[in-house]
Amino acid sequence: MIEDLYKQKKSLELNWEQEYNESGRYTLNMVEIDAKIRSVITQIKLEEARLEDLKIKISASRPEVSVAT
Repeated sequence: MIEDLYKQKKSLELNWEQEYNESGRYTLNMVEIDAKIRSVITQIKLEEARLEDLKIKISASRPEVSVAT
């Protein structure tokens, strides 16, 4: 899923660049693309935090083995 978010972000960045190259200035369409990019970045950060939290939970839940003497 996170790979899809990165692909979506890259696609939006390319759309932004294409819009700029066509018009030569900052347009209203570019404002909308910027907002979408910020939204995708937020989703990426949330997904990365969720994955890191899962890693921490998994490592914390490992059973401890004690050797009886």
